[in-house]
Amino acid sequence: MARVTPLSGFPEWLPDGRVVEQHVLDVLRRTFELHGFAGIETRAVEPLDQLLRKGETSKEVYVLRRLQEEGEDASADGGRGEKQLGLHFDLTVPFARYVLENAGRLAFPFKRYQIQKVWRGERPQEGRFREFVQADIDVVGAGELPYHYEVEVPLVMAEALGALREVGLPPVRVLVNNRKVAEGFYRGLGLSDVEGVLRQIDKLDKIGVEKVAELLVAEQGATAEQAAACLDLAAIHGSDTTVVDDVRKLAARYDAATDLLETGLAELGALIEAAGARAPGVVVADLRIARGLDYYTGSVYETLLVGHEQLGSICSGGRYDTLASDGKNTYPGVGLSVGVSRLVSRLLSAGLMTATRGVPTAVLVAVTDEDHRAQSDAVAAALRARGIPTDVAPSAAKFGKQIKVADRRGIPFVWFPGEEHQVKDIRSGEQVGADPTTWAPPAEDLHPRVVPGE
Repeated sequence: MARVTPLSGFPEWLPDGRVVEQHVLDVLRRTFELHGFAGIETRAVEPLDQLLRKGETSKEVYVLRRLQEEGEDASADGGRGEKQLGLHFDLTVPFARYVLENAGRLAFPFKRYQIQKVWRGERPQEGRFREFVQADIDVVGAGELPYHYEVEVPLVMAEALGALREVGLPPVRVLVNNRKVAEGFYRGLGLSDVEGVLRQIDKLDKIGVEKVAELLVAEQGATAEQAAACLDLAAIHGSDTTVVDDVRKLAARYDAATDLLETGLAELGALIEAAGARAPGVVVADLRIARGLDYYTGSVYETLLVGHEQLGSICSGGRYDTLASDGKNTYPGVGLSVGVSRLVSRLLSAGLMTATRGVPTAVLVAVTDEDHRAQSDAVAAALRARGIPTDVAPSAAKFGKQIKVADRRGIPFVWFPGEEHQVKDIRSGEQVGADPTTWAPPAEDLHPRVVPGE
């Protein structure tokens, strides 16, 4: 048989890794629901023209084509047009469509979380996959959405990620900016191509200050002084409202003050002040955070793991005012998306989290001989009836071999049936008499647990 070559970019965790992933998802889900977010799931495919609205190229979308009998067309329209479908590459586009289709049945503001796989045709590298799990939260309003949700959403996400600290997740930093600050400042400088400037600023971490300055001059038509002003703004950061004062001083120096800038600074200051009270040190204003996608209109967010910044943002998002619109009604929203597979990949590769075992089984019931397998099955049934995950040995080998089976699978207890039942903790070697109708393992051994790595 030919050796199987794995496909890059499609993560498949071993059972221990899957336990870690499930724990991360469970913590996120519980926290989201604690704050009133309702869970939804959308279809995996969307019309290709809708998927490409955000600026992705067709090379990044996995396109679906039906297999037809020989001689038939690939589709009714030859594989082109509105019927051409692609796998969704994020959860924002399908959510916008979901809101429009169900607006008459939803209560606004609508708070939703969504945890699903997405597919993206990009070059695989550390933390970047072609198939991966995302977890999104969004709040969407009908016609308007109060600013306080731009404060709530990042704090909910920070709380969710913070709940994973006790099992090994490093501290997180939520970096925030406000598009109104950037746009107001750039327009005050006399730069009209705001989106173009933001796209260049978004490249700072990849190509550095000098290259970005060159691009601002060459591609956005900025003067050297204007480019320097944009980079000065991007260099401002801090965890308290002195950031607002620093931006005002910079705007005064370049004579770039505008009403839009003041509006953005008021919003950014409110976010930093609220975050400082509820989650000190977690939310940091960073004026280089641009988020290159042009539909963001207010707050923008990126989240880093402290000590693992080279991984890049594990969670990002922002405020958008016109992503969902039917021409008559507009549904503004604010949201954040966690790249769960990206996060889990780093947790596992760096040994930051691990599972106590990869199987749910707490007890393996030994089989004395095949003629008495029914006795072992009865013990297993009695334990399962009381919620104790139990398996029965695959064969009636010597007890030593059956214990090795349990050890290889990480099962902590082996049960020996007979006239006097015995149960053995194979880690300590302790063996005691037990009754299958009353005995239970210690609470910490009942189910696999996720613990910090060594």
